[in-house]
Parts: sequence; C-alpha cells; structure tokens
Amino acid sequence: MSQRLADTTALITGASSGIGRSIALRFAEEGANVVVADVRSEPREGGTPTHERLSDGVFIETDVSDIEQLRSTVNETVETFGSLDVMVNNAGVFPGSQPIETVSEDEYDRLLAINLKGVYFGCTLAAEIMREQGDGGSIINLSSIAGVVAFDDSAAYCASKGGVTNLTRELAVELGNDGIRVNAINPGVIETAMSTEDAAVAGTLGDRIPLGRDGQPEEIAGAALFLASEDASYVTGHNLVVDGGYTAR
Repeated sequence: MSQRLADTTALITGASSGIGRSIALRFAEEGANVVVADVRSEPREGGTPTHERLSDGVFIETDVSDIEQLRSTVNETVETFGSLDVMVNNAGVFPGSQPIETVSEDEYDRLLAINLKGVYFGCTLAAEIMREQGDGGSIINLSSIAGVVAFDDSAAYCASKGGVTNLTRELAVELGNDGIRVNAINPGVIETAMSTEDAAVAGTLGDRIPLGRDGQPEEIAGAALFLASEDASYVTGHNLVVDGGYTAR
C-alpha cells in the first residue's frame, strides 16, 4: 500500500458495518489510526468487529444524535492518538420508501437527528479540534444521491441528505481559511446490510443505472480515501457523486 494516510488519525462514525466499515479498513491499510464510532461493535453483515481487524484502531460506542456522546468520542480520539486529522461523518439511517403523509413526527425527528444533526455537530466538534491543532484537516460527510435529486417517496430522507449536501458547501467556505477541507460523498444504491435488509432497495434500480449494477462499499471507500488524502489537497466544497451514472440521466 502507498500509505497515503500515514501518521494521521481518522474518526469514522457508523463504522462497524457497511460503508463505514469499508472506509475504516481502507484507511487503516493506508496507515491511519482509526476510531470506529458506532452504537454497536458487531457488524450487521457478520464477521469480526471492524476495530478488531485494525492494527491501530479502537471502538467507541457512540450515538451521533447525542451531542455529548459525540463530544466525548472526539475528545477520546485525541487523547488516544494525539490528534484528529480526518473526520468522516458516515452514520446514517435510510427507512426506505415513506410517502410524506406516512412519516410521523417521531420518525422525522429521529431521521434528522441522526442524518443531519449528527453530521452538523460532528463537523462542529471536529473543526474545533482541527483549528486548535493548526494543521488543517479533512472532513468528509456522507450524503446521498437523494441529497441532489428527488428520490421516490423519500421526502424526509431527501430533506436530511439535502441538508448534508449544502452544509458541506457552506462549511468549506467557513473553514477554508483554517486549511480545513470539507467535502461530501453522494452514493447511489450501495449493496450493504442496511440497503438489503432494512430498506430493501438493493437491486431495484439496475435498469436506471448506466453501469447496470449496484455499487459496493469498497467503491465508496476509494472515494473517501481520495478526499482524505493529499491527492485532494485543492478539493473542498465538493459533493462527489458515486452512483454508477444514475444521476447523469
């Protein structure tokens, strides 16, 4: 491996399973110390817990909708590894198709608390540390194609991911003078336990995807590695769509 993230520390939320797990494993291969922050340590897809597969990794139980838990995780990351260089706000939920009139207030509040509030304060807390360190940093937010185009019967989800998309742009402007780059990844349908079990969207859009297939978590991890590394040193405020061409139509 090229060790593009050597001597860096990355905090990745929702990293026990799916996309977050793949990002954590890829970052570790590239030399990063990795903190796996999640509400559970066991992968939804089964197998060895993510942090146990890392040579320099730890697990911290974290509910991103709880700001104090998130703050504690950020502080523990710095105490453990001495810095926070890359923040990946990956934790999120996708409830599947929900016509607007079927979404209850409690469901809406939970969705926004995880998908948008958790990202907002993940960015806030990471930026505070990165500013104190004075060496810049990289913040990567996981949005969605539902953050840039309409997605059938997903008004609440689109609202949450649209918020992440534009939050990313704003923070790139606000934090640029501090050398902190803020970017987002907007995945299409990615084959994970969440998309195949909870949301049942995997395999449903193949005829509308130019590449003719769902994406794999490893393909999002590759995009995250680019944005975290010095290869993207002049990239900020960008929402990188990784969707097999779905939104090109």
